[in-house]
Amino acid sequence: MGQDEGQVGTTVESEQKSPEELRREIEEKRQDLGDTAAALAEKTDVKARAREKVEGVKQTVAEKKDAFASKQSGSAGDGGGASAQATAVATQAKTKAQENPVATATVAAFVGGFIFGRITSR
Repeated sequence: MGQDEGQVGTTVESEQKSPEELRREIEEKRQDLGDTAAALAEKTDVKARAREKVEGVKQTVAEKKDAFASKQSGSAGDGGGASAQATAVATQAKTKAQENPVATATVAAFVGGFIFGRITSR
């Protein structure tokens, strides 16, 4: 109301920019906006993020299985060592499940759906 129309919401520079500079700035802003939109789209792709998480869990399980198998073959004459190792692995799995409840629920839903599908198809 009491302000000059040229000062509302914009800053006025003392010199005018050339059309080439304005075009360059517009193109830079478009590129930044495009990168931001792509990053947001990637973050909101729930299916892809769930697939990534499942693949990570599969890889971790495979690594743990291999480590467990190699420990088992190395301590075959150990007797009670295998039971202690199995308990340690179970404790680790429980801790990981508590740290990552969404991933655990995703994997559980996948496995449950797979088993349900196999049962109902017979």
